[in-house]
Amino acid sequence: MPEIREKVDVCVVGAGHAGCEAALACARLGLETVIFTVSVDSIALMPCNPNVGGTSKGHLVREIDALGGEMGKNIDKTFIQSKMLNKSKGPAVHSLRAQADKSEYSRAMRKVLENQEHLTIKQAEVCELLAKSYDSSSESDCIATKKITGVKTFTGAVYECKAVILCTGTYLKARCLCGEAITYTGPNGLQAANHLTDSLLNLGIEIQRFKTGTPARMDGNTIDYSKMEEQFGDERVIPFSFSTNPEDVQIEQVSCWLTYTNEKTHEIIRENLDRSPIYAGIIEGTGPRYCPSIEDKVVKFADKERHQVFIEPEGLHTNEMYVGGMSSSLPEDVQLAMYRTVPGLEHCKIVRNAYAIEYDCINPRQLYPTLEFKDIKGLFSGGQFNGSSGYEEAAAQGLIAGINAALTIFGKEPIVLDRSQAYIGVLIDDLVTKENLEPYRMMTSRAEYRLLLRQDNADLRLRKIGYDVGLVSKEVYELTVQKKKLIAQEIERLKNTVIGAAKENQEFLSSHGSATLKTAASLAELMCRPELNYKILSEIDLNRTPLPEEVIEQVEIEIKYEGYIERQSRQVEQYKKMEKKRIPADLDYNDISSLRLEARQKLISYKPVSVGQASRISGVSPADISVLIVYLEHYHSLKSEEI
Repeated sequence: MPEIREKVDVCVVGAGHAGCEAALACARLGLETVIFTVSVDSIALMPCNPNVGGTSKGHLVREIDALGGEMGKNIDKTFIQSKMLNKSKGPAVHSLRAQADKSEYSRAMRKVLENQEHLTIKQAEVCELLAKSYDSSSESDCIATKKITGVKTFTGAVYECKAVILCTGTYLKARCLCGEAITYTGPNGLQAANHLTDSLLNLGIEIQRFKTGTPARMDGNTIDYSKMEEQFGDERVIPFSFSTNPEDVQIEQVSCWLTYTNEKTHEIIRENLDRSPIYAGIIEGTGPRYCPSIEDKVVKFADKERHQVFIEPEGLHTNEMYVGGMSSSLPEDVQLAMYRTVPGLEHCKIVRNAYAIEYDCINPRQLYPTLEFKDIKGLFSGGQFNGSSGYEEAAAQGLIAGINAALTIFGKEPIVLDRSQAYIGVLIDDLVTKENLEPYRMMTSRAEYRLLLRQDNADLRLRKIGYDVGLVSKEVYELTVQKKKLIAQEIERLKNTVIGAAKENQEFLSSHGSATLKTAASLAELMCRPELNYKILSEIDLNRTPLPEEVIEQVEIEIKYEGYIERQSRQVEQYKKMEKKRIPADLDYNDISSLRLEARQKLISYKPVSVGQASRISGVSPADISVLIVYLEHYHSLKSEEI
């Protein structure tokens, strides 16, 4: 039988949120790209929660957009409710979250892919990676022993390529568990990918087994919403994408609903724990600590009398409702009894049972911060295959993997966002540097420099990188440059605009509950007072000119938090010094006799690219880092003498 062979530049395996961003990045940079999926109908599928964004995740979506990715634009087109979270707290933790119309989100993203030049969608299961031996001796920063040459599908077709990006999500050797019932499928009953794992193992890739879960979907017509608390969206919607016209997202929004479990719910769960695959030992994979099943909540938080349950619509054209906060792998009969104890769900009917899903993924320490495999040149990966969880984390990794695959093909330096530049940098650094024994979830607490990495300034931080890469147009980039200029000019004007203790100024301050002036003060100084802001001060700011809301927001934050921002900026300077101390790929840690054994073993295993990355590896102490720095100075001096 004749063999089908095709030549392309990039093969992307998987068309979830990571695969979509990876494929779009490569195609938009002019590379002939093919994206493989087990089902074309599963492109950008949302198999779990029907929302995009949320605490810290909203930051990721904004950063994806700033770099030229698609997720922010797509959710702006398909959301049905939007809310800014944590508004009562400081701007560092403000996070946008939008309910999506699931089917519309998937349909809209598929349309983008279908109409993207240089991109081909192929429904096929990739079962084998093709690679050849690789001599990296001429590349000082490369330790690869193999080089990717293509992929082979289950039907025997071969696609020769220069790079492969693995974005397999939760499909590799997937199985879904609902009590004693086990089905060997991917999410939502879709076909699992059962053949690729063996090929990965043959290439020496370390595989691990993780688990996640999802709650039931209810028939909305069987829910009594009068017993629940209605949850509304924001009156004024803020778009995710910096390119979206804010007026285009002021739509009529749907409501979500809040209810709670109770002691009766918990009693049913406790009585049936022996029937849960999690507690019966049937599940092999490790689940996410920060997104526990309702069984886990009841066992681990036994003192809690109730847990929140969010009822969220799956879309405008379906009655299915997502039962957020009650993921489970309990048997169907227990699920029904459990859900019916919750106020408002007494007569509910389950459309789709809750289930747990196990899948194969990799230990991400096998990756460089570029998301390329250390041992296999041209092989990249992103998303849940890297041991993470969440749509947003997946999309962020997919975008970076796609950009770096393209840059590698072009012979250009890859990009690495560090921890001081972006939440994406924190995410990837945590994955490739730290011991991740469970699915990784992004949180604001993981970002040391979160006051600098706000979701509102993602464009100011990252647009230039997106422009330099080629994913952001000159027109869009120049708008960001102009925005930055307006912000700087307005801050300078406010600092130089001084008002005195005139009677009308004192009366103004008193009317707003603010202390009167003893000496003259600038408008910037007054703005630092908690009770005053830019809008209020406009009453006495006679020289101001109209500015866009997004500029005013930045001006106010920069002025009010100036001291904190400066302090964090100084911390970043120290951090960057450590990041700039590069570690040669061929460094033999066994030659560093003063290193402790544990540190030597961890450094050999992780192969960090910088002293900064080495310092974040668990088991490597500050004393070990001092030894490493001294040795590197000696190492570099010897290399200089050789030259």
